[in-house]
Amino acid sequence: MTKQADFAADHLSFDEGLKRLTKLTEAAGFSQKGRVVTSRDRETVELRDALRVSAVPSGFRKWQLPVYLKEPAQLYLTVAEAGADVPEHSHPEGDGIRFIVSGSVHYRNQELHAGDWMFIPAGVAYSMRIGDLGATMCYCYCCCCAGAADLLSPGDPIERAR
Repeated sequence: MTKQADFAADHLSFDEGLKRLTKLTEAAGFSQKGRVVTSRDRETVELRDALRVSAVPSGFRKWQLPVYLKEPAQLYLTVAEAGADVPEHSHPEGDGIRFIVSGSVHYRNQELHAGDWMFIPAGVAYSMRIGDLGATMCYCYCCCCAGAADLLSPGDPIERAR
């Protein structure tokens, strides 16, 4: 692997990046509060050029998303069968963001495909349907999506492996 002369991985601090994001989204009249936001919403598409990042190697394009998580988060990977329905529900404990890795998800009147995302604020109810080819999604939630049955107890396989 060779170094590219035109690439310098200079990074803003987290706070500087958040300040940049806040300034740009406020100037555009955009807010992530109280509603589900997707990569296909008109205002997020319009913000894309303003949120472009220049510190990338040749052959790459990069944008800062117009949303952010305010709390520590946990990551999940989900594989869903074609046509599966997710009933209306919410995550009152914290915000979340879902990235579509493959397949598609139908939310409202939108079909989100690989590379799309949806931000779900804490407490906002939503539902969705999985597309005809199924879907693989990566979730990042400021809450735990595991249920009580997932708690470890003595004798569980992971406990026995220790």
